[in-house]
Amino acid sequence: MGCRDVHAATVLAFLSGTASVAGLLAAVLLPNWRQMRLYTFNKNERNVTVYTGLWIKCARFDGSRDCVIYDPQWYTAVDQLDLRVLQFALPLSMGTAVCALFLCLIGMCNTAFVSSVPNIKLAKCLVNSAGCHLVAGLLFLLACAICLTPSIWVIFYNNYLNRKYEPVFSFDVSVFIAIASAGGLFFTSIMLFLWYCACKSSPSPFWQPLYPHTPSMHSYNAQPYSARSRLSAIEIDIPVVTHSS
Repeated sequence: MGCRDVHAATVLAFLSGTASVAGLLAAVLLPNWRQMRLYTFNKNERNVTVYTGLWIKCARFDGSRDCVIYDPQWYTAVDQLDLRVLQFALPLSMGTAVCALFLCLIGMCNTAFVSSVPNIKLAKCLVNSAGCHLVAGLLFLLACAICLTPSIWVIFYNNYLNRKYEPVFSFDVSVFIAIASAGGLFFTSIMLFLWYCACKSSPSPFWQPLYPHTPSMHSYNAQPYSARSRLSAIEIDIPVVTHSS
């Protein structure tokens, strides 16, 4: 399969990027970034676990799935710095990844449906499929960095809270989902970079790697002309005399 065909690498990268964006969406919506266990020594009462998310907070008794205290306005009063940073970082990472998916889809459609030779008028400004995949890989890598850094910071900030107050804080499943999604974004960018490096032609421009010879802007087709016009004036004026025996 040639470089102008839709490789399995680009399709796999697109699917991996889509799954990573879905994981980021789940991590953003789930109220499971941090748990706070409140213990009681009264035998007639049950322990309480407070589940803290980016947008809501829920308090439950042990063994119950219903929220005793449900705060849907938690996002306006977040008092934990790491969660406040995540409120901005994760949506930004999702938006960057969605733009990368859009570019990746454009690149795949371009390789599947566009002819191998670009229009001569667009030869200097055309962004081909490999250029789209290259920019998409960079955006996926950026989205990974934006997501991974604050997600790992939650683990260290959780230890800080335990030292500052009491050892009742623990990070929850959303941290693992966000880190796994960041890993998926990194894997997606690596797949696109490998495809780009395998298909890039060295003499071609940086963002036009699939055309080994860009059509010249000065090329033209020679017009047909008569053989008599190729004769010099002397050859035309001198008559040719033949003698018959």
